[in-house]
Amino acid sequence: MTPSSPFRNTFDCLWCGAAWTTRGPDDLEGWAQLCSTCLGKAGDNPFLRGRLRSAIEARAAGGRTATVPPTTPVATAPARRRAPLPSPAATTFPDDWFLRRGDFARGALHDTAWEAELDVVTRWLDAQPLAGRIEEPAAGIGFFTPLIADKGEVHASDPDGAALDRARERLVAHRLRAHLHVADPWVVPSRGGEPGADGVLAAFLLGRVRGAGLDIAAASLLERLRPAGRLASIELLPDPAGGPPEGIAWTWHDPGVVDAALRRAGFRGIDRTPTGRFFTLVAAEAG
Repeated sequence: MTPSSPFRNTFDCLWCGAAWTTRGPDDLEGWAQLCSTCLGKAGDNPFLRGRLRSAIEARAAGGRTATVPPTTPVATAPARRRAPLPSPAATTFPDDWFLRRGDFARGALHDTAWEAELDVVTRWLDAQPLAGRIEEPAAGIGFFTPLIADKGEVHASDPDGAALDRARERLVAHRLRAHLHVADPWVVPSRGGEPGADGVLAAFLLGRVRGAGLDIAAASLLERLRPAGRLASIELLPDPAGGPPEGIAWTWHDPGVVDAALRRAGFRGIDRTPTGRFFTLVAAEAG
């Protein structure tokens, strides 16, 4: 569905998920589809800042703004190579996990720390020099996809078509575009002789493999990239209050082991940034 106006009187906040009802058509909350609390954080968060800017412009134009057609999950291109990994990324991380709601709430102390570090992750990703063709295997619900969708031509994939539907909704809400494909994250698409991607975002992907699978996974990520292409990786640190949703097989890799696997695959300039308790961020370049 492509709405004629971005204003909504009632909605679930696009950032925190809280139900919200506006007082009238002049409320910025309705144009941004953000609750007042999240709107107040816009100065510190690129997601929220972009929504606020668009909301102001849309309200000033009376809703006569360009709309973004929804993208539709489609079948992936024929595979060039399949990595026989023992633990594929088949289960998505839900919105509630990212937002620490419901079963994923861990108490005010832990959840506040989580939210602060997640903001560090989004700022780090927003600052990454990704451009051109950007691939995001195992994109899931597309929590990070809007941050890269305005940097280049994004091709996001996931085995879960329902998760990609949520990613599509998120992109449409941000008036952004991306190509969404139902695909195994370890299948490198055939390019017909064309060069690889300029950038790859791998979020919570390497923790899904174990043992020798880590070398295969690193090689798979390299194969997606052209020479000098950029990798941005987001992974979890082993904190009891963090961790993946229950039921997802996970391996806590020592950072040095991951960096060594990336070097063996052919990555260089590996730059690792821990956020504190919950996340570790890696930027690297394809050799």
